[in-house]
Amino acid sequence: MFADLSNGAAASINAVAWLVVGAGVGGWLARQPVERLIATGWFTRLRPWESDGDLYVRLFAVRKWKRLVPEAGTWLGGMSKRRLPGTRHADLHRFAAESLRAERTHFTLLAVTPVFVLWNGPGWFAANCAFSLVINVPPIVVTRFNRHRLARLT
Repeated sequence: MFADLSNGAAASINAVAWLVVGAGVGGWLARQPVERLIATGWFTRLRPWESDGDLYVRLFAVRKWKRLVPEAGTWLGGMSKRRLPGTRHADLHRFAAESLRAERTHFTLLAVTPVFVLWNGPGWFAANCAFSLVINVPPIVVTRFNRHRLARLT
């Protein structure tokens, strides 16, 4: 089921929807206490088949492009993950929590994507799916790679 929208209306509604959903999810997770974020669940725990992050190097060449991924962690109250804040255990713990927060944010945004079928035709829905993958998968790859690297340090 979808609404019969002009291209301009569909593009505008989709842009506003992504901004609202992104800010809502990001803002909500940014307000969560660090202690609540550090515990991984079944979905976010690091897996042996990821080979301590080497999977992301071999499959995605993550080291070559990870610096190009925009860092939006500070926009809504989180911490930048551009660099380690320090080398103390507390610094590494906070960085790991912020990385997990970013990963959860981007997984949540991927999970919300099917809602866009409610007002989009097949073409616009496919475009939103592609947009969601392009915007969310690279940060997930980077955060999982970084979390594996941090796990080796702690």
